[in-house]
Amino acid sequence: MHRSIALTALAMGAGVMGQQAGTLTPETHPVLPISRCTTAGCTKESHSVALDANWRWLHSTSGSTNCYTGNTWDKTLCPDPATCAKNCALDGADYKDTYGITATGDALSLTFKVGSNVGSRVYLLGTGGAEYETFNLKNREFAFDVDVSNLPCGLNGALYFAEMPKDGGMSAHPSNKAGAKYGTGYCDAQCPQDVKFINGAANINNWTPSANSANTGTGSLGSCCNEMDVWEANKISAAFTPHVCKQAGLNTCTGAAACGTGTNRGDGNCDKDGCDFNSYRMGNHSFYGAGKTVDTTKKFTVVTQFHTADGTDTGALSEIRRVYVQNGKVIQNSVSDVSGVEGNSITDGFCKAQKTAFGDDNTFAARGGLAAMGKAFDRGMVLVMSIWDDYAAEMRWLDAPYPAGKAATAPGVARGTCGADSGVPATIEGQSPGASVTYSNIKVGHMKTTFSA
Repeated sequence: MHRSIALTALAMGAGVMGQQAGTLTPETHPVLPISRCTTAGCTKESHSVALDANWRWLHSTSGSTNCYTGNTWDKTLCPDPATCAKNCALDGADYKDTYGITATGDALSLTFKVGSNVGSRVYLLGTGGAEYETFNLKNREFAFDVDVSNLPCGLNGALYFAEMPKDGGMSAHPSNKAGAKYGTGYCDAQCPQDVKFINGAANINNWTPSANSANTGTGSLGSCCNEMDVWEANKISAAFTPHVCKQAGLNTCTGAAACGTGTNRGDGNCDKDGCDFNSYRMGNHSFYGAGKTVDTTKKFTVVTQFHTADGTDTGALSEIRRVYVQNGKVIQNSVSDVSGVEGNSITDGFCKAQKTAFGDDNTFAARGGLAAMGKAFDRGMVLVMSIWDDYAAEMRWLDAPYPAGKAATAPGVARGTCGADSGVPATIEGQSPGASVTYSNIKVGHMKTTFSA
């Protein structure tokens, strides 16, 4: 439940995705090192991040004419998908001033800038800078420090993995000349239909401008793939959620049934709801938040462990565990306080019990459950970091009562202390233009090597 249709941008600053590489603005990737850890210690690697192509200025290859303005395409430059891909180029990004993205040492800060651009999304590049770094986290743990103290209701600082093509789709689709360097090839389990270019062609067929956003719209195609939400959070609530799909890698969907839109939400290629663990939703209202067990007024470490059934790198993914570290203290994840649902980690058994308790269909199990998530890691997944507000559901699925049609006291409805009327993007953008999230000290390694117990 999230991100793709919720991010907004203006034509000259973002909101478009192209396949040609422009030259009007130099592309200089912010540097973000990560560490690889074993029982012998941690070794730092030099990496960088690339801004998603959906945020970049898309203009004519022969000049600076916008290919996309407001929430509509230029019909002369983009009369059809293939011609649009040839005529339009996405350009380099001014990361700091336009997008509010800064990197210092091992920290990456994403500021919720409002103006020429709203929100941002970036991908971790490999050491060479030409392709995305890919991860297989089976039998591994992933850790990072985070500061959400400046992230209020209705905003989401997300860190997750998506089964995107490593090169941004260049090799499979020769019309894509921009590739990972310019942030192409995005997909997730929401099968986003606002992605402007998918598999090398413009998503302009049946393009429909959004009714509640002057900058976004949807095409006939959606961009689907497996997604592991390690961290979706603000200072009120946090959740981690695997979402799995019927197919491997980036796949397109067409139509409500395949894309899972509207009343077809549970029928699509991917499991849009996923199997989430949100401490507040699972009945513990004193665990996460300002002044609580995990105190969100201060920086803390998030550790996520991906255990396999046989404890080997090749075994089936069987459990996702969460640990926090703050002020030198290791804090185990909260235990479910929902009747009929036991534990403090995500397993197939937990997911089945949770879906039953909350009256939800188990679309996660129907698409293969944790084993399917493990197979996606085997193929390699890309690290994504973002900050965004939500035009689709106003982020209430994360931090407020949701869905609106159910009583807040019903099992699974309350997800945080934010109000039932919170999260309206116009309000968020007016009141919190300087909100931010900072990720730092990113580590990946063998179990119990990224933090001190």
